[in-house]
Amino acid sequence: MTNYQIIKTGLLSKFAEDIDFVTPLNDYPRPQLVRSNWTNLNGLYEYTVLKKSVAFPDQFVGQILVPFAIESAASGVNMPLSPDDKLWYRRIIAVPPLLESERLIIHFDAIDYLSEIYINHHLIGRNAGGYLPFEFDISDQVTTGMNELIIGVTDPTDTGSQERGKQVLNPQGIWYTSTSGIWQTVWMEIVNAVYITSLKIIPDFDNSIIRIKPVVSTIDGVQLSLTIFDHGTKIHTSVLNDDCFNDIVLSDFTPWSPELPFLYDIEITLSQNGIIKDQVKSYFGMRKYSISHDQNGILRLFLNNKPYFQTGVLDQGYFPEGLLTPPTDQAMIEDILAMKAMGFNMLRKHIKIEPARWYYHCDRLGMLVWQDVPNGGQGFGGNWLTIILPNLGIKVNDNQYRRFRRDDPHCRSEYKTLLTGLIDHLFNQTSICCWVPFNESWGQFDAKKIAEFIKQIDPSRYVDHASGWYDQGGFDFVSMHKYIFKVRAPRRDKIRPFVLSEFGGYSMNIANHVWNYASSFGYRNFDTQADLTKAYTALIEKQIVPLVSKGLSATVYTQLSDVETEVNGLLTYDRAIVKMDPDVVKALNDKIKKLL
Repeated sequence: MTNYQIIKTGLLSKFAEDIDFVTPLNDYPRPQLVRSNWTNLNGLYEYTVLKKSVAFPDQFVGQILVPFAIESAASGVNMPLSPDDKLWYRRIIAVPPLLESERLIIHFDAIDYLSEIYINHHLIGRNAGGYLPFEFDISDQVTTGMNELIIGVTDPTDTGSQERGKQVLNPQGIWYTSTSGIWQTVWMEIVNAVYITSLKIIPDFDNSIIRIKPVVSTIDGVQLSLTIFDHGTKIHTSVLNDDCFNDIVLSDFTPWSPELPFLYDIEITLSQNGIIKDQVKSYFGMRKYSISHDQNGILRLFLNNKPYFQTGVLDQGYFPEGLLTPPTDQAMIEDILAMKAMGFNMLRKHIKIEPARWYYHCDRLGMLVWQDVPNGGQGFGGNWLTIILPNLGIKVNDNQYRRFRRDDPHCRSEYKTLLTGLIDHLFNQTSICCWVPFNESWGQFDAKKIAEFIKQIDPSRYVDHASGWYDQGGFDFVSMHKYIFKVRAPRRDKIRPFVLSEFGGYSMNIANHVWNYASSFGYRNFDTQADLTKAYTALIEKQIVPLVSKGLSATVYTQLSDVETEVNGLLTYDRAIVKMDPDVVKALNDKIKKLL
């Protein structure tokens, strides 16, 4: 018996009616390491909200749809979580009989922020952080049949200094409704005690090599075999060594690009003493990201050893009914396809980490990705000098932690933990070409050192070390944001190409398709699709096109869709209307790309 229903008092996207209210987002959640024996634990949970001082709940008061945050309409609750409160979840999970050699792993793809997990009233672990997956082996805490899962969550949102992106308790302007509690898929899988715990995959484009590093839970008597497939046809088999990179030569490989997103499938089988213990599937694309001079001696971004102009869109990944959680898998796919149809070849995933399936769709559909690290610290804090100084060209060193509101050493340490975990989590994604550790000084500190640290972990991708403001001279770009002022080429840098990592933001407020018509805002506002398209055309033709010959190598237009009171999207927040003429936008993007 259920009393759940989606809250319909506000704006909903066209995907809201497609939410599976029994098991939402019921697609395999980890496409880079696939096993067949898994169970989705999304769906209706009991919930209650108590003061943090209450040690454990005695009863639960209602139902909530996981994995949608308590603040969202899709959760069926649609209420904020106070920093003084604790959100509790409860669900009975069915555990099948386990062999003596089998283990049961429970996965939480993202819970914001502090969580503790109980199985049958036994605490099995805690986790701090709102954006990365974590897991626990619960084999010893469960019995065959019905078991009780209870999860307790607290979230300080913007009263704390943890990494939180644009989440605030009082949403307005460019700051949005908070996302508390479970907001990505919960699932479990049965593995053998001897199993593949992780994979690292690195394409070596110039040497026609794919480097694969499998890590196994034990090394006693194990053998790993690899098979590579080209659209179902077996093209390679070999034996792999554990916990080291194995170099596989791929002669005459097909490169990956947004225009031809060619992926190879792989299957790895783990045996021990001749008995198969584990089998996983994954994939990779052969591509190379680099910086070099074009035929005119201008520094450019290169893809697969050729100059490649990146025409991008800022993508914040919000939906009116799910907030940070996409309502369906198809909703993610259609956002990507809508931008491809307009001629964009890159998405800057802004201040958010998506479910793993979003990156998989970018890999297979062909869309480059710049990945931001969700910001933390205490933000601007009303310090307008933070905004004004970079636009006056005044440099400020970001080791002044108090000025940047990063003077808490624990806060800085937590940022580095998230950064390292993010790169490890998304390392194998073919489409990710750039890491963006800081945006417009939000929580910025030691950006040049942070960029060097990123390059040590992952030298194969670009780094936009201080996107937009407070350039510290680090890797890899001269990065500029311009919304109101005219875009002008910066002074030529000898080792760093010039990118316009945010611009535009042209807006149109459309009644019945906005979050709040009266409170909506934008940088420049237009009343009709024709006027908006005309203004966008003038912006591209007069400011962007002339800069390409002067070294402009990538652009990021703001933004993919409206978000709450921001109405500067190419799409409305409900994804019902394309605000500009898509054919005109595509023609302009095609023109820019052909200039190289």
